Amino acid sequence: MFEFVWPYVFIILPLPFIVRAFLPAKRVAKSAALRVPSIASFQQNTSQTQAKGRGFVLVSYLIWALLVSAAARPQWLGEAIAIPSEGRDLMIAVDLSGSMKQADMQIQGREVNRLTMIKYVLADFIERRVGDRLGLILFADTAYLQAPLTFDRDTVQTLLDEAVIGLVGERTAIGDAIGLAVKRFSEKQESNRVLVLLTDGQNTAGNISPDQALELAKANKVTVYTIGVGADEQIISSFFGTQRSINPSQDLDERMLSNIARETGGQYFRARDTQDLVNIYQLLDQLEPVEGNIQKMRPQSALFYYPLAAACLLVLLSLIAATVRPFISVKMAKNDGSRDALKAKEDKPYA
Repeated sequence: MFEFVWPYVFIILPLPFIVRAFLPAKRVAKSAALRVPSIASFQQNTSQTQAKGRGFVLVSYLIWALLVSAAARPQWLGEAIAIPSEGRDLMIAVDLSGSMKQADMQIQGREVNRLTMIKYVLADFIERRVGDRLGLILFADTAYLQAPLTFDRDTVQTLLDEAVIGLVGERTAIGDAIGLAVKRFSEKQESNRVLVLLTDGQNTAGNISPDQALELAKANKVTVYTIGVGADEQIISSFFGTQRSINPSQDLDERMLSNIARETGGQYFRARDTQDLVNIYQLLDQLEPVEGNIQKMRPQSALFYYPLAAACLLVLLSLIAATVRPFISVKMAKNDGSRDALKAKEDKPYA
């Protein structure tokens, strides 16, 4: 179906006619008369000038009508399409503390830091969340809402890719991240209210303790899936060339993360490598989606650029014609003068 989004714009369509009717007529300057043997050529020039003037006025009106039509926003509406009304509300909380710089993870045989691995795995995780609303929380010294719950997965992915370690501090405020997620979920009544929290340490900052955040999550029926990120063993080389094994995840508070997940009906995952982190996919896919109101959408195709392009083309042609016309007139005048002189010479009687 074809329609104009702003049809009331056509009210200004007769504006040029109104202005032309009420403006005072242009005064014709008086000039001295010159007697010539014949006025046929002058009558011809006058008629040509009048015709050109009428043509210019008509083209101007046509350009105006095209511009008004473009301003009214013509568009084509397609058939109504039903939008899936089932989905989950998932909030993802990512740790950006200084310990995430630890390069104890691997992607396809290449050593990377923990945040890079999280971004790599979450890229596919976010892509699979068709029909779900996703939100993103970044936390360190405190928690910040980077993306509210939205169906725009591309934006969530872009904001995650732009996150850098140390953006919001160096410490870890796990309680604040859970509390912020609970606050955002409380604004929506019908929701799965699932929080996926990824961290590699323990709570060392924030205004809310993990125990307080746990009580808030339980009171608001928020299910928390916690993921402890970091390898259990890493081989490092000393200055003298010797190697020794260390545990880079010794600061990870697995007991706290397991308790939060268990008390809220979630599950704790230990992500020692990429495959461990991928395992959360199947579990989240089994969550019952929430059925919402049926919504329909009609695809819209904007058509304003057609009359706009036609108006621009007419303006361009008018400018070209105005530029070329003086040269054509001069050439025609020279040709007429040459013919008149030749005729006068032929009509002159011989002495």
